[in-house]
Amino acid sequence: MCHYCGCRQIPLIIDFIAEHDAATSLAAAAIASIDAGDLEGARGLLDKLAGDLRAHWAGEEHGLFEVMGQSDEYADYIAALVKEHRELEMLLDAVDLTREGDRAALRAAIDELAPHIRKEEDGLFPAALISMGGDDWNRSMAAWHEAHPHSQLKTRGS
Repeated sequence: MCHYCGCRQIPLIIDFIAEHDAATSLAAAAIASIDAGDLEGARGLLDKLAGDLRAHWAGEEHGLFEVMGQSDEYADYIAALVKEHRELEMLLDAVDLTREGDRAALRAAIDELAPHIRKEEDGLFPAALISMGGDDWNRSMAAWHEAHPHSQLKTRGS
């Protein structure tokens, strides 16, 4: 994990990382519930995960991703991230935990969360720090606020 560029000091990035951590924890708890045979509990956790991710993705995609995606340098990278978001969203909406094949697909998708998050945290977020100006950050933060209407951005130490 990179701590050199300073992007992890920006409130928007702090919040995205906190949301990544929360999603990873929910996903792990859902798998633990499946392993314990508690499919109803797992379903509840997956529903919460899906809702949290929808807000997270809206904040990312309508803000930081949209701003950064205007550059040819980042457009394909961001398009791949958005594609991964949609694939996970479709799986979370359709997964039938009573089916072994669906549980296997869910496990595989959850295993892919860490590499996906690294692409954002160790790739896109540092690039945003050096590529975006004040208006870009304001636009990105406005998108986050729109996706999280009853929340405030975290600051370091909060």
